Amino acid sequence: MTDEPKHRALQRALISTAGRLGPGSPMPSERSLTDTYSISRTTVRKAIDSLVHDGVLERAQGKGTFVSRGRLRSTLHMASFSDDMRRRGLQPSSRLVRLSREQTTGAVAAFFDGSPGWRLERLRLADGDPIALEVDWINADLVTDLDAHDVTGSLYALLATAYDRPVDEAEQTVWATAADPWQAAQLEAPVGAPLMAFERRSRSGGRPIEHVTSWYRGDRYSLQMSLDESMRTAATGEES
Repeated sequence: MTDEPKHRALQRALISTAGRLGPGSPMPSERSLTDTYSISRTTVRKAIDSLVHDGVLERAQGKGTFVSRGRLRSTLHMASFSDDMRRRGLQPSSRLVRLSREQTTGAVAAFFDGSPGWRLERLRLADGDPIALEVDWINADLVTDLDAHDVTGSLYALLATAYDRPVDEAEQTVWATAADPWQAAQLEAPVGAPLMAFERRSRSGGRPIEHVTSWYRGDRYSLQMSLDESMRTAATGEES
């Protein structure tokens, strides 16, 4: 290593290593880097933290540091997670966290006009990697026996085929947030990690059928939007 600051020299070495290993590959441990370069653990962490911030590396809680696989890019559109991932050439899957029929409250009750709902919590994966955590409410007046079905696949496909309730209209809100302990544990991310939150309210034939909140890992997912002059007044109906 040269006379430049040690953490800078280590960053260059790690970038070179990451380039040789390729996306998703495990990086050397902090202990091995400390021994190899005869530098402190603090210096190693400073270098790694900087490269994680820059998107070169990524951390998986309890597993170590890996070469970044980059962010999955999505356009704003109405599609299921499964369809979205297949469109990218990735294999979608789900891990069921919870499914129960409950009385709705708050915003969900208001949207469902007081109807009970199925609370469906799922961890969504792409090629086996955790990408999103969902808390999905399904109108139990329209879907009476959701617990009789496999809910690890596309929910929209299930609603259309088993209940003749295709989702044909939706409103979606997006905001940034930080992972709480439960979200972090499910997504295998550090507490406080950046997340993209989506709230979607969906209808079928004009009737409210779904109210879902999803949290996507900010280091694995991004949004792409195409804008034109006609969209200037789309949000407010007023000239800017």
